[in-house]
Amino acid sequence: MSVTSFDYGFRVTKVTWRVEHLDQVDSTNSWLARRAGERASEGDVVYANFQSAGRGRLSREWVAPVGTSLLCSVLLEPGPLDGSPQMFVVAAALSMCEALGRLSGVRPQLKWPNDILYGDDKVAGLLAEVVRTQIVVGLGLNLTAVDPAFASATTVLEATGVVLTPRDVLDAYLAALARRRELLDSSRGRVMLHEEFEANLLTLGRTVRAQLSSEMVHGRAVGVDETGALLIDTGSDVRVVSAGDVVHLRGEEQR
Repeated sequence: MSVTSFDYGFRVTKVTWRVEHLDQVDSTNSWLARRAGERASEGDVVYANFQSAGRGRLSREWVAPVGTSLLCSVLLEPGPLDGSPQMFVVAAALSMCEALGRLSGVRPQLKWPNDILYGDDKVAGLLAEVVRTQIVVGLGLNLTAVDPAFASATTVLEATGVVLTPRDVLDAYLAALARRRELLDSSRGRVMLHEEFEANLLTLGRTVRAQLSSEMVHGRAVGVDETGALLIDTGSDVRVVSAGDVVHLRGEEQR
């Protein structure tokens, strides 16, 4: 296995990125999680050309042909104000939206809780996992190919007409994430991040169906709370959904 490491050289209050590039790995999240709490620390990043056991939320498999996607994970350490891991996903997702907008000229938007979309088609997904006192945030971005099993998926190339390399996107993503990571360390910064999240969240105002562990919630998405949980107005009350699979409903499905 070929491994190279380098330091990005820029520093903010919290993070100096240290990046390792792997030719192949089971999962970038698993690789980094195995090192969390031991020799890994905040700012460690890994990206790979291929994952043999990539995964998303709810243990879904993530398959990408070699070299067609950005497959990466970052290690972050919550501070005293940091609560739900969802806000780390929010910071990462917004950072990728910024990076893609800057590099391709077309900025995507977000679907709660962890998808990045061009229109109604998914171009990237994120997964946060808590390991001891640290959080691993993984991201898979379709650059030039998609898993044919996902009918409503797209690529950066298809959506924007621009060819981007994994390294170019990673550089822009980490630069944007460094700024948002700093926001998580202050109450004012978290308010700013929350406002940016709501402004970029396609789910808001939509009729949705949320599959929870033991029930289904149907209603209109009306906001997100300070932890990043989705607020759904069912007509009889407002439900706070912190985890679940959410579908944007259309036409007859909304009834």
